[in-house]
Amino acid sequence: MNNYLIKAGTIVNEGKQFVGDVLILNGRIQKIASTIDLPTGVVEINAEGKYVLPGCIDDQVHFREPGLTHKGTIYSESRAAVAGGITSFMEMPNTVPNALTQELLADKYHIAAETSLANYSFFMGASNDNLEEVLKTNHQNICGIKIFMGSSTGNMLVDKEAVLESLFSRVSMLIATHCEDEMTVRKNLALFKEQYGEEIPISAHPIIRSAEACFLSSSLAVSLAKKYQSRLHILHISTERETHLFDNSVPLDKKHITAEACIHHLWFSDQDYAEKGNFIKWNPAVKTAADREGIWKALLDDRIDVIATDHAPHTLDEKSMTYMGAPSGGPLVQHALIAMLEKVQEGKISIERMVEKMAHAPAILFRIQGRGFIREGYHADIVLVDPNRKTAVYKENCLSKCAWSPFEGHAFDHAIDSTFINGRLAYSKGEILDGTMGDRLLFNIA
Repeated sequence: MNNYLIKAGTIVNEGKQFVGDVLILNGRIQKIASTIDLPTGVVEINAEGKYVLPGCIDDQVHFREPGLTHKGTIYSESRAAVAGGITSFMEMPNTVPNALTQELLADKYHIAAETSLANYSFFMGASNDNLEEVLKTNHQNICGIKIFMGSSTGNMLVDKEAVLESLFSRVSMLIATHCEDEMTVRKNLALFKEQYGEEIPISAHPIIRSAEACFLSSSLAVSLAKKYQSRLHILHISTERETHLFDNSVPLDKKHITAEACIHHLWFSDQDYAEKGNFIKWNPAVKTAADREGIWKALLDDRIDVIATDHAPHTLDEKSMTYMGAPSGGPLVQHALIAMLEKVQEGKISIERMVEKMAHAPAILFRIQGRGFIREGYHADIVLVDPNRKTAVYKENCLSKCAWSPFEGHAFDHAIDSTFINGRLAYSKGEILDGTMGDRLLFNIA
């Protein structure tokens, strides 16, 4: 293992910026100081003029393996993540077969141990009939339980009231939910089918998967969590109304009910469907500009706690189908950090707050051991960002297996220079350094 001295970079960490050095020895951050002499046998990396950030932790991705590997694999998508400055990810259970047993969940961990370039964890899936399997889940080395309270890609809808009551009352670890009321979505879809048949326009997507559908489901999840004092984390908030379900009166480490905002809901609005079409078709849907502004406001006042991607690749052929045929989801891990840095440049959020929402807060919320901060003794998951080099997005430089991006044609004003995973250089100057493997994330139970 190489050891490194990151020299004279602008370190952004725990609400502060300062120019300094970071010494990495044996995979850990050994020392942080204004200046550090180069030890024997250590490789010096000049970071002058660059940002030195803790690696981003993405709490919601769909890497498609097993069973959907024509869309992506843990290897291909972790490469894209590392190139984007995401050093740890938490992956969802709606692969094929769905991760609904401990054995199937273990299979995914085995694949990741062999192929993931980034650090990894996987959610255990809940269904209408696997409660006893869910209750076997190990709190210390699995990030949480995922409940689809609205149907999405896959077939894991949990829609029985008694099952939801049992899950919220008996599961002691974090429960992450996809919240859309299924009956409302089906009713809306039926109305559009009456009018358009199979030729429903993409502009109908946020009306079919409506704000009402989201609020009905999210408010139900919050009421169940309050009733049973569950640890609830609601994923991909897409409406302004939902943001008022969440509280900012206590610090994150004391919260029992938390929320996530995704890159696409912070970036796009329903005005973008005309240009982007199915390439910004997600569940929950990208909605109005007013919803987007409401999500930003809640993110900045700490009602919403973390920023994630919901990275969910599909092939170009799949996304090029009609609205009814095209699946929801898109690839985002490679460009999430530089997309948010563009919002920093626009004055929408400070770089310190961005780092908080993409690294510190996920680590606190999920109680991840030894990651998410640039601290002495922590795992050296570190990203160097060049603010003076642009990143143009085009098919040929998209590393996701699906080889497209909703940001195609855009030139970002920052570039990922280098990514360290557990102290090993995994990405540098546009090149993936294969052979650098991630580790399984561990969690504090208390």
